[in-house]
Amino acid sequence: MGHYIKTQTVDVPDARGYYGDYGGRFVPETIIPALEELEVSYMAAMADETFQAELAHLQRTYTGRPTPVTFAKRLTQHLGGAQIYLKREDLAHTGAHKINNALGQALLAKRMGKRRVIAETGAGQHGVASATAAALLGLDCHVYMGEVDISRQQPNVFRMKLLGANVIPVQSGSRTLKDAINEAMRDWVTNVRDTFYLLGSALGPHPYPMMVRDFQSVIGAEARQQMLDQIGRLPDVCIACVGGGSNAIGLFHAFREDEQVDLIGVEAGGHGTTTDKHAARFANQEIGRPGILHGTRSYVMQNTDGQVMETHSISAGLDYPSVGPEHAHLRATERAFYTSATDEETLLAFRTLSEMEGILPALESAHAIAEVIKRAPSMSSESIILVNLSGRGDKDLDTVMRVLDAQE
Repeated sequence: MGHYIKTQTVDVPDARGYYGDYGGRFVPETIIPALEELEVSYMAAMADETFQAELAHLQRTYTGRPTPVTFAKRLTQHLGGAQIYLKREDLAHTGAHKINNALGQALLAKRMGKRRVIAETGAGQHGVASATAAALLGLDCHVYMGEVDISRQQPNVFRMKLLGANVIPVQSGSRTLKDAINEAMRDWVTNVRDTFYLLGSALGPHPYPMMVRDFQSVIGAEARQQMLDQIGRLPDVCIACVGGGSNAIGLFHAFREDEQVDLIGVEAGGHGTTTDKHAARFANQEIGRPGILHGTRSYVMQNTDGQVMETHSISAGLDYPSVGPEHAHLRATERAFYTSATDEETLLAFRTLSEMEGILPALESAHAIAEVIKRAPSMSSESIILVNLSGRGDKDLDTVMRVLDAQE
């Protein structure tokens, strides 16, 4: 048996797509019918045992689920304090959690009769996952990617092309994820009848944040059961990196009713949250405050005039000025807490996990490991930390080599 998706298992979102004060649909009127069609189709698919069975079968036989939970014995000994467990999304097909959502949405696109899918990508993993799912299901795939991200994620660009996708460089704005989403949404507005927008993170207009959460909830559902099976109890802390926030919400969702489990999201601290070179939306109230971006109301990094600010992170996947609306709600209700890791702390975490456990994490995931390095030593040896290792670091080797060479 594979994992069957449950939707609306908690009280968010409401019927309008709001998570408390966040979420909703802030899009041109031309897109509203497409979003309504998508919501109806999605809810019908969730209620259809045939759709659920097909997705569960692919998760098991194609994606390679369930991914294991690994006890990081040497890292635990090295840091002292809490026992550290890793949820190994790096072992899923294509090397990251992104395939969970891409496969679910691509199946939905096929069910809706859409033959053309568009996607946006920053680190390239969602682009690769979308191209992979499209190849598997025989769909025409177009991926928008900022020129800056193309230059720092060349292996993933080549993978997308090998998989048959058309990679479209985005030259506007900061030429990163934000701008790729802008262009993908423009494409969707123009071609809304025959095109499915395969959105990669838990953001955008309703029902995308809900859909992405639900498709990614397999992470937490598996991990929760695995911890009970392996150690007989739940972890004390769950930690995940947060860009748009899909891997984090996928982990957190299964634990949200377990109030004894702390949920910690780690944003990109860049060169430090007191500088203007970071992507930590929750870290500075003067910069990160509620606003509207890409069809949803959430926290947005903006200047005093309300203009969206450019962001910085060593990791392309966290280099984004907003965050999924459900994370804003979890923070507002104090069910989850958010911190950040700098580029320097992230590089140290990348090297530490590699040397201690023989696992090269994605730079995004290394932000979560950086928080573990800070937190674990002050916790008791009876405490348990579960980290979502959202992806593997192959795609980041060029970036890491360039930075480390420059430091020597």
